[in-house]
Amino acid sequence: MFNKVLIANRGEIALRIIRTASEMGIQTVAVYSAVDEASPHVCAADEAVALGDPDPASSYLNIDKIVAAAHATGCDAIHPGYGFLSENPVFAERLDSEGIVFIGPPAQVMADLGDKPRAREIMAGGGVPVIPGMVEASDDPAVLSDMALSLGYPVLVKAAAGGGGKGMRIASQPSELLEAAQSASSEAHTAFGDGRIYLEKYLERPRHVEFQIVGDAYGNVIHLFERECSIQRRHQKIIEETPSTALDEDLRARMSKAALAAGKAAGYVNAGTVEFLLNSSGKFYFLEVNTRLQVEHPITEMTTAIDLVRLQMLVAARQPLPLSQKDILRRGHSIECRIYAEDPESNFMPTPGRIVYAKCPEGPGVRFDHTIYSGFEVPVHYDPILGKLVVWAEDRSAAIARMIRALRDCVILGIKTQIEFLLDILSSDAFRRGDIHTRLIDDEFSGWEVKRDVDQFASVACAGYDMLRPRAEKAHYEGLRRAGVPSPWCTLGSWDFCR
Repeated sequence: MFNKVLIANRGEIALRIIRTASEMGIQTVAVYSAVDEASPHVCAADEAVALGDPDPASSYLNIDKIVAAAHATGCDAIHPGYGFLSENPVFAERLDSEGIVFIGPPAQVMADLGDKPRAREIMAGGGVPVIPGMVEASDDPAVLSDMALSLGYPVLVKAAAGGGGKGMRIASQPSELLEAAQSASSEAHTAFGDGRIYLEKYLERPRHVEFQIVGDAYGNVIHLFERECSIQRRHQKIIEETPSTALDEDLRARMSKAALAAGKAAGYVNAGTVEFLLNSSGKFYFLEVNTRLQVEHPITEMTTAIDLVRLQMLVAARQPLPLSQKDILRRGHSIECRIYAEDPESNFMPTPGRIVYAKCPEGPGVRFDHTIYSGFEVPVHYDPILGKLVVWAEDRSAAIARMIRALRDCVILGIKTQIEFLLDILSSDAFRRGDIHTRLIDDEFSGWEVKRDVDQFASVACAGYDMLRPRAEKAHYEGLRRAGVPSPWCTLGSWDFCR
């Protein structure tokens, strides 16, 4: 097993990896940009190395700096988390040449599966059903036009590299194709440094269902069941759950078999996710393989009691999988809500800034992976995710009730978040019925508006909570106040309740 691991990432995923490594007796090294110096993952690691400017190209995407940090601190492995360099085969190849283990799949597997047309070719060869579309990327308008007519509109323009919903546009008719192609290519080039695009047939209102797989270096591949990820905005997931309400045991068996076939066809090693689109008649099609740990991995951990980061470490250390498929059982229902610094009333625009007060939800069956605190500055340079709120309960209705309670207990003041928006989705009839699809937000929540002044409501709740604190602690704060030091329970942004 590794002696020391560098985490080439930031925020909640870096902290989550550090925790498992600590439990395994592995020392950790954090890296951080100038704006992340006070981030909890920096304090939690055994060592930390500064990367410099906050711009990703100068920090978390700078391979030379990260490799140098690993050598300087004596690391024998690097965990990339998700995003940044996590699906970069050049990074994996560089680590291999430097004698550092990449905790993820082999570089060639990442290269094959990261190229979406190539991945489709591999899956078709392995007997996995794929969505009709192009087998080679092209930006030639004539080629795109001919393929779109062959597939039939609407079509989906997709980036050939990358993921996370970036570089994707829908063309509903021929007049929209050229603009969609140019826009998707430009976004893909900015996000991934690769502007290649291709076309797929666009499926109307499908469900997005993915299977977690893990493979070892000895040809063993297992799955840890499915996750339903259909609640999306801008092609990016915001609510995930497991089990999926769309799958009966027969469909689950067929999809899990296809997921395992996908892993074996690609020669997959380490943790990955095989994603499918499922239509209303029960037909499913391969979408892509995410060759990394997923943001939504905690719901799988909550229902299977298996630490996926631990499995990643074991497999990367050339150990065989400690589990066979028959050992993997699932119990209960789990839901995850991604908490973002963004404004759902303004097309989900990011809302960076200072969090003046944060109170995290607690209680049985609640897990909140985050790195926020009162006074935390949400930077403008990175994805605005603040954390992942996860709940577990015996069944779906109980899990929904628990998530609603946990979201109401989550207080983040000073910036806008989409907590109220998430509450409205969870409370909707469609979600409660499990009648969901990837266009639910577009169809039923377009023009959504918050129903009340949430910040003021939450502030009053915090003031009430202050009155219930132990008398000794109150006396302590009152003593500080008499000495001229304001209590954090009295001053919340512009509100002062202790005058």
